[in-house]
Amino acid sequence: MEAVGLRDALLRLRRATGLQVAFGGLLHDGFTMRIAELSGAVTPALRGLAISTGSGLGGKCLALSRPCAVTDYPSARHITHEYDGPVGAEGLRSVIAVPLVVRRKVRGVLYGALRDALPIGERVFDAAVAAARDVEQALAVHDEVRRLVAEREEMRQAYGELRELAPRVTDPELRERLWAVCGRLETASGSGVSGSAPDVTLTPRETDVLAAVASGATNAAVAERLGLRPETVKGYLRSAMRKLGAHTRLEAVVAARRAGALI
Repeated sequence: MEAVGLRDALLRLRRATGLQVAFGGLLHDGFTMRIAELSGAVTPALRGLAISTGSGLGGKCLALSRPCAVTDYPSARHITHEYDGPVGAEGLRSVIAVPLVVRRKVRGVLYGALRDALPIGERVFDAAVAAARDVEQALAVHDEVRRLVAEREEMRQAYGELRELAPRVTDPELRERLWAVCGRLETASGSGVSGSAPDVTLTPRETDVLAAVASGATNAAVAERLGLRPETVKGYLRSAMRKLGAHTRLEAVVAARRAGALI
């Protein structure tokens, strides 16, 4: 879960702004975030660091649910200083923290930093917010895929229970009604509830694109990751959706996983 869209966003942020270090992580229990992804760090001081809501710059960002920045971290007066040791070990001075918010719920923080005490300009601020939005989209897609897969599994279990129950019903009319319900479920779900996988053959590139989409990557991020043009990514995605009988990106990911074409 930690790497969902975050690693790519950190790399793009550094390339777009010249920030020397970018890092971030997601909340685990609603109150504590652990820094899991770093780009440009020269020490391991920040990796795995647990950030509590309200503590330090990132904790303040979590508590307020809005971007926060300091020009000189060690001397900043409006944050607490529990993390001065790791921040100092990495040599960070100017730092910006942007919350990751999905459906009005703060899910983590994305940071960008310099090793000099320089003001965070508007261009850097906008780029950091844009990178955070990319991660938020990735998280939202990841959440939706998990929800759809869970719903599909629940439907399969209910279908199995109905098929097991139907032969035991002694009333012929009720038994036929149960079989009819089973048939409707199977038809409505494209036979997916029965556990049988449709015969689908995806090309290697179609599989690569769907795997990247499943991680929450945008078309632009998929293109950059695979060394393709965005239009080419869209073409592979449309082709895969057509083969899978899917109408959306999320449906395509779920269908590919059900068919065994995507792990």
